[in-house]
Amino acid sequence: MENILASLCGTSPDDPLPVWVHGSIGHCFNQLTLSVIPHVILAAVSACFLGTPRSGSGVPCRPSWGWRIAASFVLAALFLADTIPATISQQELGPVYLEVLANGTAALTWLVHGFALLMLCRSIHGFTRGPAALALLTLLPLPSFIITLVWYCHSGTAWSPAHPGSSTRFAILCLQLVSLLAYVVSYLFRTAARQDFLSINTSWQEDQSISEPGIPVPDQQRVAEDGESWLSRFFYTWMNPLMKRGYQQKLNQPQDVYLLPHQLQAARVCDRFYSCWQKKAALQQAEEETVSLTSPIIAGGDGSSDAPDNPHPAQKAVCLLSILHAAFGLRFYTLGLLKLAESLLGFSGPLLLNLLVNFMESRQEPLSHGILYALGLFAGSFLGALLRSQFRYEMNKMALMVRAAVISAIYRKALHVSSSSLARFTVGEIVNFMSTDTDRLVNFCYSFHELWSLPVQLAITLYLLYQQVGIAFLGGVALALLLVPINKIIANRIMVNNEEMLKHKDTRVKLMTEFLCGIRVIKFYAWEKHFSTRIKSCRAKELQKLRAIGYLDALCVYLWAALPVVISIAIFVTYVLLGHQFTATKVFTALALVGMLILPLNSFPWVLNGILEAKVSLDRIQQFFELMDQDLEAYYALDGPSDTATAMEMQCATFSWVPVEEESTRHPSSTGTLKLHIESLSVRKGMLLGVVGKVGSGKSSLLAAITGELIKQGGRVYVCDLEQGFGLATQEPWIQFTTVRRNILFGREYDARLFEEVLEACALSEDLNILPAGDQTEVGENGVTLSGGQKARIALARAVYQEKELYLLDDPLAAVDADVAKHIMWKCIFGVLKDKTRVLCTHRTEFLEKADALLLMDNGRIVKTGTPADILPLVEAFPKFKDTDKGDEDKAPNEQGQEEAIKTEAEEPTQNHNLIHKEEEKKEGAVAFQVYKAYWMAMGSCLAISILFSLFLMQASRNVSDWWLSYWISSISQTANTSVMDCSASLPSPELLLFSTAGLVSPIQDLDKTPAPPNGSVDVNFYLIVYGSIAGANSLFTIIRAFLFAYGALRAASVIHDRLLQRVLKATVTFFDTTPTGRILNRFSSDLYCVDDSLPFILNIFLANIYQLLGMLVIMTYGLPWIGLVLLPLAVVYFIIQRYYRFTSRELKRLHSITLSPIYTHFSETLSGLSTIRAMRATKRFELENQLHLEQNQRCLFASKTVMEWLDIRLQMIGVAVVTAIAGIAIIQHQKQLGNPGLVGLALSYALSVTHLLSGLIDSFTHTEMMMVSVERTEEYSTDIPTEPQDKLVQVSADWPREGLVEFQQVVLAYRPGLPNALDGVSFTVYPGEKLGIVGRTGSGKSTLFLALFRMVEMKSGQILLDGVDSQLVGLEELRSRLAIIPQDPFLFSGSIRENLDPQGKRTDAELREVLEQCHLWDAVTQMGGLDSELGERGKSLSVGQRQLVCLARALLTQAKVLCIDEATASVDQKTDQLLQQTIRQRFADKTVLTIAHRLNTILDSDRVLVMQAGRVAELDSPARLSQKDGSLFQHLLHSRQT
Repeated sequence: MENILASLCGTSPDDPLPVWVHGSIGHCFNQLTLSVIPHVILAAVSACFLGTPRSGSGVPCRPSWGWRIAASFVLAALFLADTIPATISQQELGPVYLEVLANGTAALTWLVHGFALLMLCRSIHGFTRGPAALALLTLLPLPSFIITLVWYCHSGTAWSPAHPGSSTRFAILCLQLVSLLAYVVSYLFRTAARQDFLSINTSWQEDQSISEPGIPVPDQQRVAEDGESWLSRFFYTWMNPLMKRGYQQKLNQPQDVYLLPHQLQAARVCDRFYSCWQKKAALQQAEEETVSLTSPIIAGGDGSSDAPDNPHPAQKAVCLLSILHAAFGLRFYTLGLLKLAESLLGFSGPLLLNLLVNFMESRQEPLSHGILYALGLFAGSFLGALLRSQFRYEMNKMALMVRAAVISAIYRKALHVSSSSLARFTVGEIVNFMSTDTDRLVNFCYSFHELWSLPVQLAITLYLLYQQVGIAFLGGVALALLLVPINKIIANRIMVNNEEMLKHKDTRVKLMTEFLCGIRVIKFYAWEKHFSTRIKSCRAKELQKLRAIGYLDALCVYLWAALPVVISIAIFVTYVLLGHQFTATKVFTALALVGMLILPLNSFPWVLNGILEAKVSLDRIQQFFELMDQDLEAYYALDGPSDTATAMEMQCATFSWVPVEEESTRHPSSTGTLKLHIESLSVRKGMLLGVVGKVGSGKSSLLAAITGELIKQGGRVYVCDLEQGFGLATQEPWIQFTTVRRNILFGREYDARLFEEVLEACALSEDLNILPAGDQTEVGENGVTLSGGQKARIALARAVYQEKELYLLDDPLAAVDADVAKHIMWKCIFGVLKDKTRVLCTHRTEFLEKADALLLMDNGRIVKTGTPADILPLVEAFPKFKDTDKGDEDKAPNEQGQEEAIKTEAEEPTQNHNLIHKEEEKKEGAVAFQVYKAYWMAMGSCLAISILFSLFLMQASRNVSDWWLSYWISSISQTANTSVMDCSASLPSPELLLFSTAGLVSPIQDLDKTPAPPNGSVDVNFYLIVYGSIAGANSLFTIIRAFLFAYGALRAASVIHDRLLQRVLKATVTFFDTTPTGRILNRFSSDLYCVDDSLPFILNIFLANIYQLLGMLVIMTYGLPWIGLVLLPLAVVYFIIQRYYRFTSRELKRLHSITLSPIYTHFSETLSGLSTIRAMRATKRFELENQLHLEQNQRCLFASKTVMEWLDIRLQMIGVAVVTAIAGIAIIQHQKQLGNPGLVGLALSYALSVTHLLSGLIDSFTHTEMMMVSVERTEEYSTDIPTEPQDKLVQVSADWPREGLVEFQQVVLAYRPGLPNALDGVSFTVYPGEKLGIVGRTGSGKSTLFLALFRMVEMKSGQILLDGVDSQLVGLEELRSRLAIIPQDPFLFSGSIRENLDPQGKRTDAELREVLEQCHLWDAVTQMGGLDSELGERGKSLSVGQRQLVCLARALLTQAKVLCIDEATASVDQKTDQLLQQTIRQRFADKTVLTIAHRLNTILDSDRVLVMQAGRVAELDSPARLSQKDGSLFQHLLHSRQT
């Protein structure tokens, strides 16, 4: 190398590259170092921009670009021209080869640069000045120009006729400088007006962005990463505009984030995934067919459509892992090469560092070696940083692909799986597959590469250790290997506990879901305490498992810290026992390598743990994928009957809700034991078939059998035009959380004429006039802001608007009043639908007289088929001419339907007044100090201070041990010290070491003062003992800190949950109406999971990092004060970068949280409306909607992951720059014989280590801040949500109200301030034991009376007196528990029948049986398995009518003097209804009963009738008087029923 340099430069081999020659910088050094190297860098960077894509806008380049491109080509020409005089006038300035090399490199560089500018000019950058980095790099060769210019002036050869060659070269040099100046000036010249740029930019973005259907693309959206240059990809400069927006706090909505790169877009990823799925499925099917040919038993049957007599063949789903492998495997494994290269480069730093320090000590090695080591150090750290960053970035992209594929696969499976199979999982569990389990699966992507790379690192470290202490290293390794199984056992225990913890979490979330769905009823019944107890007991079990996980975790942390000491001591003992002499060199090198050994050893169990967790989740998801799909081809007969007029036919068909193989094994109480047997049923096209029968006779099951939701156990089902689907209106209307119009359109195009026709037919026109924004009003989740009748009619309108041929209507008339029911019958069922085939189930038999045929069902069989004249007399207690008995019944489950909708108008006069739900709040700016304070208080101040103090002791003891090592070295001779410096320099990644290399500082100061002891080896024992005891103390503090922290985190988690739950339990009803369940659930599931699990983990790391950094800085500045000069500018740059980063990162994390809720809300909404979605054949559209929600969320997630890489690469580059600078200075010092090898080694190892630690610090701080967002969100609900008044001003007696006297005195009530009054000065008295019927049109305030009585909404003014006591002075719980109510929506929760009737457990079995008998439910309960039989989620196992009866039974159990009945018998048949009325009359003979009338016969025998109108009392008198009074509203209601 020296000889090559010497011949090139014409110097002696001893000093081939002299820096200083004759009082100026050496020409060779100038040309090679200051000209060739900068030009090579400029060429490399320019080459990165050669692939920049054109913008496609066709706008010509700006003049300034032209000047710069021209200047570049002129410079290239000038450098080429300069080689001519250089070769002619040989050796005047320098050797020919050197000049040719320098000029050739420069010419090539400017040529490449010119072409790069040409490409940039035609791209999006053409409207800006272009990348600033590129322009700055053009100034790198400037020092070389100036040095040469100065040399010419000094030597006097600039304009000398005696030296024509030199004069020519000087002239060319001046031209080069002028060209460079022209380049710089044209760069500084403004290129375009800002407006031009924006308009052109917009056109570019329109080309670039892939617009998602239904989501408008704002101007600033651009596609991330695609079309960027290599340089931009390596350093993430394409993220700069986004970082700037984040810093300016302009990232307020998901649309502000870049679109995903094409390869990551959900649609593309899913297509690829599904195509692999289909290939695998086809392969598997082919294999199975091969097997079935060899085994005739499996083939079975004649292949006809009724072959699947066993409808549940073990459908072996394709293995999810193998599909993921096929779709993404190749790319995933290729990333392993990046990981390998990065791991190996990790070792280059320490080795080169060692060589460089050796070079400085020896004074013998040639200079070229030093330069090579320095360059190697730069290249190694630079490449290592790039590879590490690219590996992580590519892994993030990989993880996003897997996430998108798995989430959409779960969604697609849920859409296609059969209802009976789906019933095995609760909604909570299925949503968990999508959240927790998918996240674990995604984490596997990261764990997998660690699994093989850690052993590689381990092997290399062991080899280096072997080189230091020979065979003795086996002693330590043996001990380490002993600890591996211990770690494995701990990891296994953690995993087992984790699984159980997740089960308890599932149960708790399921309970919370039920609680939120039935919140209104729970408040009516005052059952908050019961639910609170149930949720808390689940939480206690969950916390018990969390506690186990936390303490086992703490043990792992302790082992992590203790392991280095234990292994080191084991190695030293073995080494001494083998008879070797001990030297300080051996001690330190061994310690350094042991430090490196720890990371792989400790990480391994966690990596395994991550992989095992992923395995558990994979199995759970796989289990879900193995559920039976709806197989419509096998279910329906494809060949129709000979009569083409048949719309639907069933022959000898048997159906069940439960698979055959499960029926035998199931508990008799389990869901849907009803079987359906249809011997023969044929429906002609265009006919109206009525289905009647008592509650639970199988009417709804028949419709489910037609739509294919049941399991067919035999027989034949034929439906005409199957692919067109059905018009289905279910008994419990399913309403989407969107506008009324979108609910009705249900994905079809808007046709104004048809839409109006449908609204009119379904009697919705008037209702829409009441709503604030008409059909653009947004309805709440599950239609919470609509009345029961409105929900039923919107569901019906949706079915009608779809224009199907076959309509299945399940009691759409149950929840509407008489007028409306008649309107729907004539305008809709006999009107718009007159030519369609209609199957109508209903209890309102009076409407079926015009039907073409009727079916009478009982116990799952068709008892009789015939004309209405034949069948109707058989329906017992059919009120032949008692039309008068029907009454107004379009009641709200919360009448505030209308008021709720109206109130928004007054409150929000903006254009969005139709949105009932506020968008989820996104707090902006830094996480407030209050949030940290809240967490601190939740943990407890004493505990928090103890944790911080134990951390301080731990770090201090660690630093004292470092100081002790340095003291040890200082008392050993200088020769030993020199060898120590050797190995100190080779410390690999020092932040992992037990001792920091700062321990090697003080000897440098004390060398001359401290005499070497005569016998170092004797003292070794003394030093080792002291060192060992300090290490022991450190170990003790570590374990104290680990367990204290685990305890503190659990305490905080427990306190935060309890506060949140208490607040939500006490929240007002209005809060639940205006907040989607998904949003509240999110607080209780993912946010709490963060507080329980992720926050403590990351906070622990953050605190450890802070203390480590402080300890390191203290020791460093103590030993090497001048390192501050390097640290100060570093600190400034670091501060700027981290601020920029934190602002953006925080906003992106919040956006990610906000876009996550809609995915889960949409999913649970889909699960509840599955039968409707499938019957109407809308699965494709719902899948697309899910994809759009997912895409929004992935965009935010991708941006927030990439922002981390943006930060990381910048911090790494700071480190690379510092390392290179120190190495460069070291070589120059070495040349001048000034260098101190020890200082250089230290400076280098610390430069690396501090940068690493700073990176970790920002990372853990930002993560902590992100996790704190979860505390912020729970805190927001724990403090901000409105709660019901809890004060209790009057103590009432145990039997209050004794009489049952109810007085309303001038009651005025509005749902929220500023809204119209729902009750406007209502006054009336209900006397003890009186029966009062309440009637009135929709929105007249009937249900609001009950809400006021139960204080669900507080009054503005007026009083309600119960037995003379003002209800507002009585405690809420006391008031509600003393009144009884039968609410409109029957609410049951999962649990036994006993729990549902008597949650507090106050009643005996005999009492429970008695009320069940009175409600005609005892037979059904006995069939299910008695009082302790489980009801399933939301009472699935009972029909809607039976659920109503359970609610009645609850009311019968209460000994309340006042009973309120709200549309209690909407879903029961005539006979049951009569029996119930009788029961209510007998059991409540001496009680005060207020009934919101549903059928007028229920209130005709009441003492008085109250007619409400527009929130006021219109009429109040006995039914007889009112019916005879001319012009009375009540009389009008009666007549409207008779016409």
